[in-house]
Amino acid sequence: MEAANANCGIISSNLNHIPVLNGTNFKEWKENIMLVLGYMDLDLALRIEQPILTATSLVENKRDVEKWDRSNRMILMIIKCGVPEAFRGANEQSINAKDFLAEIEQRFPKNDKAKTSTFLQKMI
Repeated sequence: MEAANANCGIISSNLNHIPVLNGTNFKEWKENIMLVLGYMDLDLALRIEQPILTATSLVENKRDVEKWDRSNRMILMIIKCGVPEAFRGANEQSINAKDFLAEIEQRFPKNDKAKTSTFLQKMI
């Protein structure tokens, strides 16, 4: 029981390091999401494509699918915790985490010129 409580504490602490996505902090938000998911070893669904089970799939393949499914579910839950409902989209139930993250990313165009200009202004 103590190990489960410690694990919950670690998860909670990691999640607290992810800022809420507010429309102006996408880059920081995504960096924190990726860092936390990697640290927690939950980023499998972002690193590999979804394994497909067939009638002849071996036990190992079934374990790979289960690991990928768990990773996908956990990523979606973590992302949804820090994303306002307006950014979530309509078909969030059927989408995988990689596609969901890409969908959110499309809503935030990169504005490197503005960031560079702001940075240069601060340097002067």
